[in-house]
Amino acid sequence: MRRALRLFLVPLALLFLMEAWLWDHLEPLVARFVKLIAWDQLKARIARTIENLPPKLTLLVFLVPFVLLLPFHAIELILLAKHRWLSALAVALLAKLFGLGVTAFVFDATRHKLLQIAWFARMYDWFMAARDWAHAQVAPLNARLRKYIWLLRPERAGRFVRRLIRLRRRMQRA
Repeated sequence: MRRALRLFLVPLALLFLMEAWLWDHLEPLVARFVKLIAWDQLKARIARTIENLPPKLTLLVFLVPFVLLLPFHAIELILLAKHRWLSALAVALLAKLFGLGVTAFVFDATRHKLLQIAWFARMYDWFMAARDWAHAQVAPLNARLRKYIWLLRPERAGRFVRRLIRLRRRMQRA
């Protein structure tokens, strides 16, 4: 029973961590993109506008990325209807990255206002606890993978393969 539950929870934790990793690492990329296009003035204006909003209206601003993604989803559906699977997948990935980037920017600009809403603060605390839980679930697997990756380094690969061959021979003899 416990093993079956773990088989379900580890992939769930991996998926959760992948989303969290994207969230953490996409913000600097979005910042570079903003600097490249010189949207700093627009970003500052949006931040000032959000600063003047009450917390409940700030929550509506937090929903803007979902509205911005609707055209991407429409394009995905059209491409799927035309059986253009790879194009639809590319648009879905682009939409995911764009959505996470915009959401990270909006959340960064609205976090202090949103945390003034009691239920949002509780959900944020739950999310952070879930993230810590997911890291704890994946840590043993991550340590094992790092060990195997270390064994496969070019300077160690020959020795590792020779050990595997010896182990296989011993198993065949037995």
